[in-house]
Amino acid sequence: MTAIDLSATIGNETFQHPLINAAGVWDETATEMNAVLASAAGGLTTKSATLAPRAGNPQPRYFDTDLGSINSMGLPNQGLAYYLDFIANTDTDKPIDLSVTGTKMADQIDALKQIQASDFAGLCELNLSCPNVVGKPQIGYDLEATKEILDRVFAFYTKPLGVKLPPYFDLQQYDAMAEILNQYPLTYINAINSVGNGLVVDPETERVVIKPKGGFGGIGGKYIKPVALANVRAFRQRLRPEIKIIGTGGVNTGTDVFELILCGADIVELGTVVMQEGLDAFARINQELTYLMEAKGYQKLADFRGHLQEYDA
Repeated sequence: MTAIDLSATIGNETFQHPLINAAGVWDETATEMNAVLASAAGGLTTKSATLAPRAGNPQPRYFDTDLGSINSMGLPNQGLAYYLDFIANTDTDKPIDLSVTGTKMADQIDALKQIQASDFAGLCELNLSCPNVVGKPQIGYDLEATKEILDRVFAFYTKPLGVKLPPYFDLQQYDAMAEILNQYPLTYINAINSVGNGLVVDPETERVVIKPKGGFGGIGGKYIKPVALANVRAFRQRLRPEIKIIGTGGVNTGTDVFELILCGADIVELGTVVMQEGLDAFARINQELTYLMEAKGYQKLADFRGHLQEYDA
């Protein structure tokens, strides 16, 4: 039987395997990022970088649950210069996606100006959807703010750029956001970030399980897979075909990856499962996806990408 081809292309980068880490997972330090690159991951996403280093929210800020996780990390990172330096001095044939964000729009613009002026020419992801910065809203829920920042960015930014979006829950939200996104030369979108703001309660202690924001945080893991599937499917139906999609949310098995690609994802990011299982999750899930494709007779991801069928009794 012909070998299964798991490769996928986004912008100017080819991923030999379709699984990478979600921003914020095993990617804050050079040691962590090198470990991801040495694993079976198809590439690396850096920690969402701000202009200056940030310590993030107070501990405890992450908690595992039976069905996933809750976190309120608050963007702890080493600062943009650290990640640009890491990329410049890393010898790898795997794509590196540089994630950037900021607590205010001006900082996000300044960060992208620094990247535009740098030698970095790979994928860059503008995070419009962190739900865990105290007192700061998610830009991705504000249509006017989203349009404003994309207008300003594409007035100068010419390198491959994607945006990470929050989860949407209404068909009108998909329509409105897709109408905006289709106006710009985006390379991809990433759907979805964690579902904020959830709450996990410990019935034994009768208190919340994380400290920041009174216990409110982003929900990840199995809980959110149906929301991730819906967002990938809805945006694939509405976006220009040249805008690729990274599917993120609720992945624990190769079947989960298959479903996201069936809905239209080009590659898939792993978050909670890597936090809980470690980097071996990439090899396991890649193998499960391969077995599933073999069983179904698919040779490559394009054989089923976006081919989800509607119910026809």
